[in-house]
Amino acid sequence: MDVAYRTRLTATLDVTRFLLKQGLPFRGHDESLSSSNKGNFLELIEWYTQRNDEVAKTMNENALGNNQMKSPTVQKDLTRACAAEVTNVILNDIKDNIFSLMILAIVHVSDTSAISLKKAIDELFAKHKLSLSRLRGQGYDGVSNMRGEYNGLKALILKENSSARYAHCFAHQLQLVVIAVAKSNRIVSDFFQYVAMIVNITGASCKRKDKFRQLEHDRLVECLEKGDIVSGKGKKKSRNQFKTTRGYSLGGSHYMIIIRLMSTWTSVLKVLENVYDDGTNDDNSGIATRLIDKMESYEFVFVMHLMKSLLGITNELSLALQQKDQNIVLVLDMMVQEMNNPFSESSTELLHLAELYPGDFSLTDRVILEDQLETYIQNVRCEFSMIEDLGSLAKKMVETSKNTIFSLVYHLIELALVLLVATASVERFFSTMKIIKTNLRNRMGDE
Repeated sequence: MDVAYRTRLTATLDVTRFLLKQGLPFRGHDESLSSSNKGNFLELIEWYTQRNDEVAKTMNENALGNNQMKSPTVQKDLTRACAAEVTNVILNDIKDNIFSLMILAIVHVSDTSAISLKKAIDELFAKHKLSLSRLRGQGYDGVSNMRGEYNGLKALILKENSSARYAHCFAHQLQLVVIAVAKSNRIVSDFFQYVAMIVNITGASCKRKDKFRQLEHDRLVECLEKGDIVSGKGKKKSRNQFKTTRGYSLGGSHYMIIIRLMSTWTSVLKVLENVYDDGTNDDNSGIATRLIDKMESYEFVFVMHLMKSLLGITNELSLALQQKDQNIVLVLDMMVQEMNNPFSESSTELLHLAELYPGDFSLTDRVILEDQLETYIQNVRCEFSMIEDLGSLAKKMVETSKNTIFSLVYHLIELALVLLVATASVERFFSTMKIIKTNLRNRMGDE
């Protein structure tokens, strides 16, 4: 490999790594030479060449054949190579250990039936030499073809491995239950429909979004000047509050949407008034008028405050269930936090967890585990007393070789670490697919 080629390859690989790490799309809507914005990849390459003379000398538009390191084909090759390296690291880490399934990859399927999805997973497992028998948890989006009790993907996997316990996002389920109960009331149901319309029409165009942000900007400036925003830390906190308006929107959970609607009430009304005054579209003007009338009605305001209070009660629990480090420590942290409590109180819950996995713990194992837990707790009572989370406990056991001495206890901890509680990140991923999976960006492939 000559020096010039290596320089070009290194530059394009650096840009590829950056875009992948940040989760940014590569392609632009107009990548022609005359385009003012050719997309993230080409624009970063241009930025790179302007700041590195060596790269500038080798990266030119006249490069022939496989020297065209900026071409879509090379971009795909580099992303595939990065994906393969990341996958290999993960697989080497898993080896023959147990694991949970959330998302393996995005693949094309003939249809979205559970059978086709199961086939795609089987093919990926075979490709990466993963055994379905080592699966201990599965979590997906909550649609019926994924979680259906009889024919869904969850059920098909459970038929082959009863230990692959399914978890839908606990936080999402909590919110769905609260909203479903609330919407059973016609007035509340109408309220949420109007809120959705307000959110949609307020953010329907860049012009309206900019107007909304400018109104919030002006409102905060006015509050600062009047001294309505008081901070014990002076200007520092005020600047932070001022800065948050740049990306302000009405998105988020039902609870946060209501909070943001209440806090930006006057700005939202002014945007709706602008839509009405604009008059370029009779339908939009009519909708804006209806929404203004609705927002200024007693019933709408009353229900808004009522739902804020109701959803606020469950909001803290919802946030706790969405934490990235959430797992079954709800059960096993008792082992760490209650080391000094009577043995029977902490071990009983742990033994219940073992009973969930008959394939991992035979009847004999469970009898031995009961004794092993007692010995383990007595043995590590002082040494592990300062450990606060399950991951650190597992590392400490390996470091002290207690994972081999107390092998059944360690396997119990492994199971707890791979059990799924929150799948919110998966649901958010599928929700954002519509942003990156456009016809143009599909050219980059699914990788």
